[in-house]
Amino acid sequence: MAAPNLTRDQAQQRAALLEVQSYGIALDLTGDGPTFGSTTTVRFRSRTVGASTWIDLVAGEVQSAVLNGVELDVSGYRDEDGIALPDLAEQNELVVRAQCLYTNTGEGLHRFVDPVDKGVYLYTQFETADAKRMFTCFDQPDLKAVYDVTVTAPQDWKVMSNAASASVEEIDPETSKHVFETTKTLSTYLIALVAGPYAEWRDEYTDDEGSIPLGLYCRASLAEHMDHERLFTQTKQGFDFFHRAFGVRYPFGKYDQAFVPEFNAGAMENAGLVTFLEDFVFRSRVTRYLYERRCETVLHEMAHMWFGDLVTMRWWDDLWLNESFATWASVLSQAEATEYKHAWTTFANIEKSWAYRQDQLPSTHPVAADIPDLQAVEVNFDGITYAKGASVLKQLVAYVGLDNFLAGLRVYFAKHAWGNATLSDLLAALEEASGRDLSWWSAQWLETTGLNLLRPKFTVDADGRFSEFAVLQGGARPGAGELRTHRLAIGVYDDDPSTGKLVRTHRVELDVTGERTEVPDLVGVPRGKLVLVNDDDLTYCTMRLDNDSLATLVDRIADITEPLPRTLCWSAAWEMTREAELKARDFVTLVLGGIRSESEVGVVQRLLLQAQTAISSYADPAWAPEGWRRFTDTVLELARTAEPGSDHQLAFVNSLAGASLTDDVVAVLKGWLDGSEPLAGLVVDTDLRWRLLQALTAHGAAGDAEVRAELELDPTAAGQRHAERARALVPTEANKAEAWRRAVHDDELPNAVNEAIIYGFSHPSQKELLAPYAQQYFADVADVWRRRSSERAQPTVTGLFPSWAVDAATVAASDEWLAADEHPPALRRLVSEGRAGIVRALAAREFDRS
Repeated sequence: MAAPNLTRDQAQQRAALLEVQSYGIALDLTGDGPTFGSTTTVRFRSRTVGASTWIDLVAGEVQSAVLNGVELDVSGYRDEDGIALPDLAEQNELVVRAQCLYTNTGEGLHRFVDPVDKGVYLYTQFETADAKRMFTCFDQPDLKAVYDVTVTAPQDWKVMSNAASASVEEIDPETSKHVFETTKTLSTYLIALVAGPYAEWRDEYTDDEGSIPLGLYCRASLAEHMDHERLFTQTKQGFDFFHRAFGVRYPFGKYDQAFVPEFNAGAMENAGLVTFLEDFVFRSRVTRYLYERRCETVLHEMAHMWFGDLVTMRWWDDLWLNESFATWASVLSQAEATEYKHAWTTFANIEKSWAYRQDQLPSTHPVAADIPDLQAVEVNFDGITYAKGASVLKQLVAYVGLDNFLAGLRVYFAKHAWGNATLSDLLAALEEASGRDLSWWSAQWLETTGLNLLRPKFTVDADGRFSEFAVLQGGARPGAGELRTHRLAIGVYDDDPSTGKLVRTHRVELDVTGERTEVPDLVGVPRGKLVLVNDDDLTYCTMRLDNDSLATLVDRIADITEPLPRTLCWSAAWEMTREAELKARDFVTLVLGGIRSESEVGVVQRLLLQAQTAISSYADPAWAPEGWRRFTDTVLELARTAEPGSDHQLAFVNSLAGASLTDDVVAVLKGWLDGSEPLAGLVVDTDLRWRLLQALTAHGAAGDAEVRAELELDPTAAGQRHAERARALVPTEANKAEAWRRAVHDDELPNAVNEAIIYGFSHPSQKELLAPYAQQYFADVADVWRRRSSERAQPTVTGLFPSWAVDAATVAASDEWLAADEHPPALRRLVSEGRAGIVRALAAREFDRS
């Protein structure tokens, strides 16, 4: 069921008219049916007496609505209209009784039944505007209010909301009534409810100013896997850091973190009750990289308590600021306050790569995007909003200085606490703290698109020293070709005589402006073996290397001692591959030659994925079989020679499980799975068993019988999703037809199951089998978007785009589909992004075969 598409103009008109004071929300969760009782009492002021407005509600049935004592006619209620509110007084009270619908799509109040113990678990997810699925409300971020929540629920349930529990009253032996304290002033999308027989852990953060009660929750059947001590430690480290950095104490009393089933995102920053994807409760062994990413998510959501919850964007135009800030702040706190001291390396490896990829699409948009309605924002949770925005903020911090930036944040929080603010409010606070004019910075960095290409230009004298040095800047593309001011560092790397490794021997930090910026401080400095014009990754750009530095990268990347400059070199090589400046086969050779010496397992995992993409999408198809053989032979050898039981060994094994394999390598994986030919140190635990089985299934070496047998060993929710993916991977025409039918046409599947089927539909070894679905996609995709909500439709639209069909026919089919006028803008954007990926791959393949 698609929710109404509120426009910015409508929201502005309603905000100009109303001031919302409070909500009283009473929920009855005791029934077993598809609905729950929701009674909402809203008190609000109208600035114009006699005016009319509407209030939002998506419900199965509206039983009654009473405005200022007058019964409203709700017989014609429709979701898309909400409830009309005529003839407003200055002070108004509205009481609405409704039967709202549980969902299985991760929107509104999601209901999940644990297949292991049959426990019923509920949680909410309201961003961007799904609070109206649980209670009647003015569902937009700038109409903030306080909330009093009362929940009637089964006696054995734990019930959590944003505020602390005020009382729990036994109604009868089967039922309890939970009353919560009044919340602080919040936007509707930040209200939360989590209820069910959740397992619970308690702790407390304490400092000189007081204590914050801490809670962790997950399903009872996952409790044995919860590493609560690690999570509580990182939570406390986050509070320590953010209290010092922001100068404002955490404002929402208690702090609960709940790991919930079938969650659509990584996490959600509900004030005082953060929800997380329960996959972050690791039931099998994972690498340190995934622990690092989980820590980043924990700190990202915590940063939102200040930036997003305490001070909230006025409208979704500033979603980027909300998410970019939390990303930047989480990585800073990781690097400064936790064990993950190389967090900025991971940022360069993951977030920057995401930003570059998104910013090179035809759908790229300014960081400060124009968001005319809710459908526009729901496709804008992208690499610009999160990763480019965070990169740009990192550049701003380099320009004004960290101390000035943090001082500006303190001004911002003090001025706008409990209210709504915009980008201009933040810039004003930063200008006040730093004494710098930042209006030009916003124009250059936030109101434009694309990347500037930076490269060195220099001459060297007879002694091997720079006689002149400049940084050349290309115009931003895609975009209008703007030149920007970049605060950056130039690093020169040379041999360390004592180790033979490459170390930084000189660093210069400066502002680069215009097409050419001279760097006199490098004149007379030894040229070294490698020059990086974005050393320390301070700015957002595409970096290119001079020819000698590129030769050093190719021949000696493993000799670069520090992980961040090494990652910047890997990134430069990958971007050159994507831009058809480095042959895909040469990138694969570079990875296979240098990866054995890469210390950072997160970088290893990323490089293995990029190498697979290079072979599958960017290499000449005539060379691809050789590429896959070289890749799998090398990665198999690396798995066998890695330290037994190490993260690197697990990363190599996981990569093999997702590759296109020859029969002999399939036999090796089968031996690992059944134990007949074990790999020393490799623990084939529950999730790894599934990954190996899925690899066998994809290559026709296992089938439905093996999947059923594995599911009997692992009948959990995660096991069911793994089984769905394994079945979708079976390489037969009949099986692919059934997987397509379910993913595209079955609207009753839970989102998590739908995504598992989509994830298993395509495989690099099955391109010929999937060929008919390129045309089928364009026949079906519009109807999927029409029937489903944006949250529900997007995984299908993006995940089933025929990226496996890298040929001109796919581009032509895309163009024909896009030429029709009837498709909504958000859907057109997603399809155009898929088309752009095919065009890029075709160019890379042409270059690779040259």
